[in-house]
Amino acid sequence: MTERVWLKSYPPEVPHDIDPARYASLKDLICDALQKHADKTAYMLLGHTVTYREVDRLSAAFAAWLQSKGLKKGDRIALMLPNVLQYPIAMFGAQRAGLVVVNTNPLYTADELRHQMGDSGASAIVVLENFAHVLQQVLPETQLKHVLVTGVGDLLPGLKGGIVNFVLRHVQRQVPKWSIPGAVRFADALREFEGRSPEAVALDHSDLAFLQYTGGTTGVAKGAMLSHGNMVANVLQSEAWFSQIALDNATFYFALPLYHIFSLTANCLLGIRRGAIGILVPNPRDFKGFVKLLQKHPPNCFLGVNTLFNALMNTPGFERIDFSKLVATVGGGMAVQAAVAKRWLELTGKPLSQGWGLTETSPVVAVCRLKDREFTGAVGLPVPSTEVSIRDDDGRELGLNASGEICVRGPQVMQGYWNRPDETEKVMLPDGWLRTGDIGRIDEDGFVFLEDRKKDMITVSGFKVYPNEIEDVAAHHPGVLESAAIGVPDERSGEVVALYVVRKDPSLTEEDLVAYMRKHVTSYKVPRQVHFRDELPKSNVGKILRRALREAG
Repeated sequence: MTERVWLKSYPPEVPHDIDPARYASLKDLICDALQKHADKTAYMLLGHTVTYREVDRLSAAFAAWLQSKGLKKGDRIALMLPNVLQYPIAMFGAQRAGLVVVNTNPLYTADELRHQMGDSGASAIVVLENFAHVLQQVLPETQLKHVLVTGVGDLLPGLKGGIVNFVLRHVQRQVPKWSIPGAVRFADALREFEGRSPEAVALDHSDLAFLQYTGGTTGVAKGAMLSHGNMVANVLQSEAWFSQIALDNATFYFALPLYHIFSLTANCLLGIRRGAIGILVPNPRDFKGFVKLLQKHPPNCFLGVNTLFNALMNTPGFERIDFSKLVATVGGGMAVQAAVAKRWLELTGKPLSQGWGLTETSPVVAVCRLKDREFTGAVGLPVPSTEVSIRDDDGRELGLNASGEICVRGPQVMQGYWNRPDETEKVMLPDGWLRTGDIGRIDEDGFVFLEDRKKDMITVSGFKVYPNEIEDVAAHHPGVLESAAIGVPDERSGEVVALYVVRKDPSLTEEDLVAYMRKHVTSYKVPRQVHFRDELPKSNVGKILRRALREAG
């Protein structure tokens, strides 16, 4: 918009703009934070804590190890890790070595992992041993030269770490057998280079920091190229927005996976800027255990998704958590439901704010004011140094309260999609504007409201599912003639995948098809409903009309 109308609604503590030039790279921002907060507790996992000084030392050792193997600036390294201590150490070390981090969902199937490793050209990977058997299946088809494997307890002290690993491997049997000749234990690499510092690497805002994979209208996962400039800007934008509240020495809960861009930026990187304690939650679906942890260590800042907040409030013991020092609760990744926000306020006495962003924007675009107690359904005000414009299909700007495609411009907007200039061209308008694919409006006070999704994206517990991907997998089943995937409402997950199928084999059952899908896609993408039809609605050119299926209910 020609006028940033939202600025008049800013809290007085929040600056209108930030200066990304304060740091030449994300590496510099990370090192500054680690050294500034050296004596503070950085992370807690299963009751064990590490200081920022220890994280500084260990990440430096890992960076030196990577360089000793010939890995250089711009090479890609995949991190296939849940929320364990190894993630921040490996991620910080990779940035210090000048590598590009490829965040990889540990729950990927072999097909999904094969695509991401092939597309990114990653030459190294750090994987939790629980998922090494999947990597083993695809390794010969990748360019991976260095495999580092780690166990949950590997960085925990002495007997405790050994007990954790023993229980996971032999009691709970969560570590399937695997064999990867030449694999190195992550802890051994750290020990080998303990006390060593990496060679200096010159990085600037144009260099890539992350390849963050996301779907698209084609359903093929693409790597959003997030530069050091993008990441520095969005961390500083987030920090500026959170200046409304006191965050120094806060307790952050890392319940959302750190390989997800929301948690990466707003939990991990914002947390180290403020010297926060990050409590790592490897399995947030263990709601009873999570509630006990919250009782023992009351939160100051809590980022999550609607389904997580809802599940916690329905877990016995939630009412005994001390929320007196909770200063910010923010929901992202999916729409926060009004009923959930209302109940959160009633039970905790604190408001549940909403934010919105995209992988392509590093990700934060807009956040509600953190002290507002009324839930309006808005996704917030654009954060500092960010422009939001509502446009029609021809790219023409529309006025206030007019519905159209939300477009974003700012220093956090990606450089484009990795090796996909065709896809980049579809979303990037002249002068740096990004088409988000979301339909919404801006009101007279500058608040952004989402109204619909232009794309047929399905959001399951905050994770994006693209119908074309599901339909493509289903099409490989010999009993399927045609299929269409849509999202349907679900109380627990917000949405789940429903698959409409025209059978080629009349004997095909729902159980057969679901079992097949489980072999090829991550669990949250597996259809929870399968409906067989004689035919699917189509346009006059033969395109299947998902919209008609949604409207038919």
